[in-house]
Amino acid sequence: MKNLLVLFFSLFQLFISVANASDLAKEQRWADQIVDYIIDGEAEWLAIKNHKILSIYTEAQTPKVKGGAIIIHGSGVHPNWEEVILPLRTSLPEKGWSTLSIQMPVLANDVDYSEYAKTFDGIAPRINAAINFLKQKNINNIVIIAHSLGSTMSAYYLSNTKDSPVKGFVAIGMPGSSKDKRMDNISALKQINIPMLDIYGSNDLDSILNSAKARKQSAAKNAHYSQVITKDANHFFTGKNAELIQAVSNWLNRS
Repeated sequence: MKNLLVLFFSLFQLFISVANASDLAKEQRWADQIVDYIIDGEAEWLAIKNHKILSIYTEAQTPKVKGGAIIIHGSGVHPNWEEVILPLRTSLPEKGWSTLSIQMPVLANDVDYSEYAKTFDGIAPRINAAINFLKQKNINNIVIIAHSLGSTMSAYYLSNTKDSPVKGFVAIGMPGSSKDKRMDNISALKQINIPMLDIYGSNDLDSILNSAKARKQSAAKNAHYSQVITKDANHFFTGKNAELIQAVSNWLNRS
């Protein structure tokens, strides 16, 4: 009986682990589709527990490297996504920042946004692997630049990771509150004290527009928090890549 209970418990733990994991098959399909077509940057595989995740590293193109930016995409996509992610990861190196765009947990296309909360245990290992990769490149001035769900994942990581070496955070199109505490950016912002840029478009999603005031109020104790709205930009900054890149670059070079 004891052995049966141990077996049952082990199987139950395995089921929970699998249920909370990213769709690794989908991650692999993304990788198969994009790796051979990367023009700027190089594919790098970061070790995460018992598997590896795709990342794309693009070196700074200036004599002096200002730092490294970990680029984090939104829900269900990949580290070379043509909206927001690709423009940032390929343009910032021209301005002195090496970029490392990493694959975050993904789920099936038809899942509800809130279901991503169950993947949040997989966030820290990925970001930590990215940090370690940049440190191996002798890059210690590390920031996170994240879009949409990626900004929620990053806020969760930063608000729950003591002594993180991350020195700055750019949240692009960041949602507001959520019933699930893991996805509640309003609460997370109270715990984030590093310099932060909260940037969104005037034509962004309602959830971003309606929570802008609450996000700013929640970050009131962070003297290095700033909020910027880009005129006529939508959630994906369609046709506004130049404005986004310039705003992010100006903020990164603020000191």
